[in-house]
Amino acid sequence: MPDPALLAQMLGLLLVIGAFAGVVAGLLGVGGGIVLVPAFFYTFTALGYGGPYLMQICLATSLATIIVTSIRSVRAHNARGAVEWDILRGWAPGIAIGAVLGVIMAAGLHSVVLQAIFGVLGLLVGLYLAFGRTHWRLGEEMPKGVGRATAGPVMGFLSVLMGIGGGSFGVPLMSLYGVAIHRAVATASGFGLVIAVPSVAGFLLLRPEDPPPWTFGAVNLPAFAVIVATTYLTTPLGVRLAHAMDPKPLKRVFAVFIMLMAANMLRKALGY
Repeated sequence: MPDPALLAQMLGLLLVIGAFAGVVAGLLGVGGGIVLVPAFFYTFTALGYGGPYLMQICLATSLATIIVTSIRSVRAHNARGAVEWDILRGWAPGIAIGAVLGVIMAAGLHSVVLQAIFGVLGLLVGLYLAFGRTHWRLGEEMPKGVGRATAGPVMGFLSVLMGIGGGSFGVPLMSLYGVAIHRAVATASGFGLVIAVPSVAGFLLLRPEDPPPWTFGAVNLPAFAVIVATTYLTTPLGVRLAHAMDPKPLKRVFAVFIMLMAANMLRKALGY
């Protein structure tokens, strides 16, 4: 039986993490996975849980929460008619294939390698959040044929290696090809579901060493339950704040925060 005091500390930290992730998701339209993965890693490490496969637990648990949040988000966006179903249907098979390949890759990597991958990709996401412009264009319609067959799997693959949904890569991609931002956000919520379902199924087959208490496969059940509950409560608060203030300067502050977390993850991976 796990130490009750340790469990209480873990649950307390998870409540704070979930509340913050929910507010950020509602305020800035950025998926919580980019916050949850490093937060899980630092929390579990601080509580004495490590091992060479801790990052797999962080990735899998983050992706498990995305299943729930994506379903809720897709339903809400679809009620407003904002989901581009043609894009979602066309891109889903490739994204799902990439997600499965991501799980296969992640299963064979040690935490230090996944930390480095998260650090590099997190820096790129942060730079786009800070300096990306809505008027940038690569084309007037989403790629098809070879372009879609290449970009879809890459998106799914990289998202699993970061433990995130479709927003961080899908929204910029669709925006660069002329999809209106609110429709890009709505459709990317569907990408998150396509990424999370097959990847979590794969992660449930893993058996990491020295996991935190009540970890099933690579998914930590207390973290999953607490995060889903708290983000459900706090995301509407973030939405209200977004309508009450200008989110652009806050988005830049959050971009700096993401880059600092990513840089720290990369520093740890490099042994400094």
